[in-house]
Amino acid sequence: MMTGHGDDPHAVGGLVRHIPVLLAEVLEALEPKAGETIVDGTFGAGGYTTAILERGASVVAIDRDPDAIAAGKALEQQAGGRLKLVQEPFSTLDKHVESADGVVLDIGVSSMQLDQAGRGFSFRADGPLDMRMAQAGLSAADVVNTFKAGDLARIFGFLGEERHAGRIARMIEARREKRPFERTLDLADAIATHVGRAPKDKIHPATRVFQALRIFVNDELGELVSALFAAERVLKPGGRLAVVTFHSLEDRIVKRFIADRADAASGSRHMPDAPARVATFRKSGGGVTPGEAEIAGNPRARSARLRAAIRTGAPARAGDFSIFGLPKLPAVERPGER
Repeated sequence: MMTGHGDDPHAVGGLVRHIPVLLAEVLEALEPKAGETIVDGTFGAGGYTTAILERGASVVAIDRDPDAIAAGKALEQQAGGRLKLVQEPFSTLDKHVESADGVVLDIGVSSMQLDQAGRGFSFRADGPLDMRMAQAGLSAADVVNTFKAGDLARIFGFLGEERHAGRIARMIEARREKRPFERTLDLADAIATHVGRAPKDKIHPATRVFQALRIFVNDELGELVSALFAAERVLKPGGRLAVVTFHSLEDRIVKRFIADRADAASGSRHMPDAPARVATFRKSGGGVTPGEAEIAGNPRARSARLRAAIRTGAPARAGDFSIFGLPKLPAVERPGER
């Protein structure tokens, strides 16, 4: 079952201050030191960045959320020129640094975003059906109120692994004809009423739909894939990549990327002119998960997994989305696209 940032917010109690997940393990994978440059592709509340700066390294910190960048200005001023904040999607990281000794990505929505009702990521409290990390472009309400039932079903089914995807999509299509969905609790309550909730269910019936909408609205899987390719382009030989994921789709992408890039396959004997493929990364350990103590202190860490790799000296390969087996979901124009 896919869990993580999209889980039932009621299951984790009240507001949770942002705590960087697997911090010690991330620092062990990155090994930041004075004179090095580390890219923090998901700045958030600056947990990883602060720890990296304390180790003496410089940081280029990226976040598409303007609130996160604004909140990080004080840290940027305190860093004495060793921190550069960039308000952009992390898929563009190679446009903001030519070379790096390390790249860290913490995928998903932050605690601050979840805990602000006005951002519309959670149904713990009522808020606008928004979910946009960049606070621009297509919103969750736009998707719910305008997409065809078949497209909604594909989004809920793949990105949320929702077994009632078709039923929920048809319900939404019928209900929005009478009154569009504009609030988080309106959508969550409509889903709960339609599919019901068995006593043994651990999560709210709307959890997977909300997760799917968030991932789709922010193109999170596409961003992750592009960021991995960008990290391959900027990391120096010996540079370290550390990625923390929170559900199976993200983890599958990272695992497949590292496996593909660590594979130094030779040309096929049936195709003698095919060039040999040189490994661009070597795997650094397996998937690392939080211990019981960390989960007890930070319940949102319970589904986190860290994967790491070390860059070789081979040239970066061309980015090929086909290796990830991602499905074709409805095409939308993203902010900044033409």
